[in-house]
Amino acid sequence: MYKTNDMRLCQFKFKLPEELIAQFPASYRDEARLMVLHRKSGEIEHKTLPELVQYFEEGDLFVFNDSKVFPARLWGHKEKTNALIEVFLLRELNHATRYWDVLVDPARKIRIGNKLTFDDDPAIVAEVIDNTTSRGRTFRFLTDYDNEEFVSRLYALGSAPLPKYIRRPMDARTQEQYEQVFHDQPVKDMDTERYQTIFASKIGAVAAPAAGLHFSKQLLKRMEIQGIESAFMTSHVSLGIFKEIDVEDLTKNKMESEQIILPETMVKAVNKAHECQHRVCAVGTEVMRAMEHVAGTNGQLKAYDGWTSKFIFPPYNFTVANSFFVNFYMPQSSQLLMVAAFAGYEETMHAYEEAVKEGYHFGDYGDAMLIVD
Repeated sequence: MYKTNDMRLCQFKFKLPEELIAQFPASYRDEARLMVLHRKSGEIEHKTLPELVQYFEEGDLFVFNDSKVFPARLWGHKEKTNALIEVFLLRELNHATRYWDVLVDPARKIRIGNKLTFDDDPAIVAEVIDNTTSRGRTFRFLTDYDNEEFVSRLYALGSAPLPKYIRRPMDARTQEQYEQVFHDQPVKDMDTERYQTIFASKIGAVAAPAAGLHFSKQLLKRMEIQGIESAFMTSHVSLGIFKEIDVEDLTKNKMESEQIILPETMVKAVNKAHECQHRVCAVGTEVMRAMEHVAGTNGQLKAYDGWTSKFIFPPYNFTVANSFFVNFYMPQSSQLLMVAAFAGYEETMHAYEEAVKEGYHFGDYGDAMLIVD
């Protein structure tokens, strides 16, 4: 038995068969399986997404992340050598000067002064002007396009920034089979649509708020008819969400900062739900993290526009949400640690053991878990 006041990273390791890491989404958003974990009793139920509504009542509140993913992954060629370089856009640093913070791979080939060109739009050239980390670079994009058209064309060069654990077979036969499943939609176009929530509106994320991917128009309508409320905040998910924790002592782990915006409308909805003793469900770890960053000791929120680097792991006393809707996460990930902090370590690891046994799918395109009291 582990003591939750002295948690170590190794305690969150489990064997995850590679075939259980989802490589594609379900044919329809609300078609995934749903595990329901009752954190007080440890009881586990196996349901489907549409059955989610039976655990909530009129006046209960779901809080969603409306951050929008931009097509951050693109490929360029190094001038002179024509070497193929993967470029991952992280954030725009200066709109007027077209400075961007990026990651490059292979990094050893990209140095200050090098330039990259892009086959699909030769009018855009990227110049390396600084090294930020081992893989990080600052790019200045050179083009005759005005600033708005440049950003539009830059995004057109990119593709959905799927996590590295999505490794798809590239043979034509397999791709054709999957396109038939997705109604003859090309796989790239499918990702552009499905690696994005239907309520995404604030562009800035380089990874999808994955728990929100499960919500279809039909499911949201069923919730509305039942009187379940919805509120929206913004957390621009960074690549830090996929960064491996590299310290055993979890108190020494540092999270990357992410921009969060909790508008007054969302704050009022959460505070009202608290006052009326309704259930508040955080959809995704980004939402939970943002609310806990802002919350007072009594669970009340205030409007906020800033950054958070909050790292949540067991033991932790949550003050805002009393239910949690999440995906199944990778071993030793920061998301798994947050789930364990909310549901309890023993309860979470038992649920994950059951998920592997029952063939649930893990990752951004995987199945879902609802944690309630």
